[in-house]
Amino acid sequence: MELLQNANDWLIATFGDLGPLYAIGALGLVLVLLTLPSFLKKPADPMDKLKGTGGGARAAKADDPKGAKLRTKNKNAEKLDKFATFLEPQSAEEMSAARLKMMQAGYRSKNAVRIYHFIQFSLGIGMLLIGLLIAIISSANGEVETQQLLMMVLIPGFAGYYLPRYWVNRRLQQRQGEITNGFPDSLDMMLVCVEAGQSMDQAIIRVSKEIKQGYPALAEEYEIVAHEVKAGKDKTNVLKDMSERCGVPDIASFVTVMIQSASFGTSIADALRVFSEEMRDKRVMRAEEKANVLPTKLTLGTMMFTVPPLMIILIGPSVYQIYDTLSNATFF
Repeated sequence: MELLQNANDWLIATFGDLGPLYAIGALGLVLVLLTLPSFLKKPADPMDKLKGTGGGARAAKADDPKGAKLRTKNKNAEKLDKFATFLEPQSAEEMSAARLKMMQAGYRSKNAVRIYHFIQFSLGIGMLLIGLLIAIISSANGEVETQQLLMMVLIPGFAGYYLPRYWVNRRLQQRQGEITNGFPDSLDMMLVCVEAGQSMDQAIIRVSKEIKQGYPALAEEYEIVAHEVKAGKDKTNVLKDMSERCGVPDIASFVTVMIQSASFGTSIADALRVFSEEMRDKRVMRAEEKANVLPTKLTLGTMMFTVPPLMIILIGPSVYQIYDTLSNATFF
């Protein structure tokens, strides 16, 4: 501690009151400059070397000018890939988990994870610089303690870094809530379509069109299922992918019921009828649960905003009368 105090005194004597802040900023800049080359350095991929030296690639380049244009676009995209090691998780498990989370939040772009980390990094650095500017202005206007200067710099940086994470989590919760609320209605529509003679694929397409205005997230998932089935993908894998994309337990149960119904050869209409009735009951139970929790949540507000005014109304006149009596009384 004595060494730090001596260093602090030397910085203040040499650079003025902002000496410790200048030292912290210089140290942070040095650390960033030292770590950036290791992050931006991307090892060469052996597959890229094979693609570049293959005879088939040279033949395609000579015979297909359109392909050459496409390869030029890929080269431009590869210039951005050198930041992938810095803006993306390095392990396959973390990358798949991050991509799944972005898909569940509704961001299906190929570069969604990279854009997310870029925004997180940019906001963190930007808010950190804003906090540093605020700290410099505050120090110029008057003496500020070192701890307060650090809080002025670090709090905006942390806020900017965690703001994208909060936004994605909030978006994920809202999307899952929308899917959960609209799923029983979609099952009822699907049951009507199946009992009317339509196939399961046609019923999914019709339901996606009907609920698009009320529940766009669920309609989007149904449209993806319909397009994947049309493309020839196995229906079991399509339903499992839908369950992973949504991340909702009701969708996972629906997928299990559909897979079992197709495996055992039972009627899809009967399975949908039983499952849709169960989902309706479950939605009623969720509404009753929220209604039962509401009085408990209102208790704190009732105590804060009702009891104090009531006590003032009931006890206030008595307190005032006692005070008036004591002030006018004569004691010997």
